[in-house]
Amino acid sequence: MSPDPAPARTLRAATIAGVRQAIAARRTRGPVGLVPTMGALHAGHASLIERARRDCRTVVVSVFVNPLQFDRPDDLAAYPRTLDADLETCRRLGVDVMFVPDAAEMYPQPPACVVEVGRLGDHLCGKRRPGHVRGVATVVLKLFQIVQPGAAYFGEKDAQQLAVLRRMVRDLNVPVEVVGLPTVREKDGLALSSRNRRLDDGERPLAPALYRALCEIRRQVAGGADETAAIVSKAANGLPQDDRLRLEYLELVDPDELQPVEHITGPVLAAGALWVGTTRLIDNVRCEPPRGQAGTGDD
Repeated sequence: MSPDPAPARTLRAATIAGVRQAIAARRTRGPVGLVPTMGALHAGHASLIERARRDCRTVVVSVFVNPLQFDRPDDLAAYPRTLDADLETCRRLGVDVMFVPDAAEMYPQPPACVVEVGRLGDHLCGKRRPGHVRGVATVVLKLFQIVQPGAAYFGEKDAQQLAVLRRMVRDLNVPVEVVGLPTVREKDGLALSSRNRRLDDGERPLAPALYRALCEIRRQVAGGADETAAIVSKAANGLPQDDRLRLEYLELVDPDELQPVEHITGPVLAAGALWVGTTRLIDNVRCEPPRGQAGTGDD
């Protein structure tokens, strides 16, 4: 189905009732697509919006800095907020409705019912940021209930988020297709992120170090290395020696269950988090062992 031409204007709604009303007037035209964001939109978000624009008659972009997924108040306070620029981006990309609630609208009372994700949140960011994965799943489910899209679009940069949301819609029978799109990167490999705005001129050249470490892991796995501890150690040792860098984690996990693997017997996900000054960056790459190596660990 071909999408409608880009709307003449983007309708901005700040309330749940308002966004539902705006979408109801458009729902009969065809599929509704949702791009959930926390704002500070960049080219990675634009790729999600453009895909939604191709797939759907109506495109909704939510901009909400969700307090439930932050484990530190200072991090929540420092998160970039660029609402005026975000609105211009949405207009330029042909977004129909921009949903911009505040915390009181989304959480009029502290939520007593939340989405617990179990073992999918045991590792990676879920292990280091208490409540983060639960907060992400809870707010996304709320957005799905409010907007009721046919499809929702997310970047693969946060692999744990994507895996959790796919499991959530499957386990809870939520009628939404979760669409994951490739990570958009700068020329030096740095994954686009709203948090990149917080890097100063001296920190920015250091930021691609995480991607390079992940690429080193991918290189080793492709070359037949199969001992996780040795693979990760070699990649971590290759990080620049700089006081502004602090590696939070490098892990190799099963791509679907997100559980650590000790020996490589099939495709794995290499994921990491690196502090560059006061900015925490995450990234991941998929790693494929040589043909014929998959499955040998069960013999």
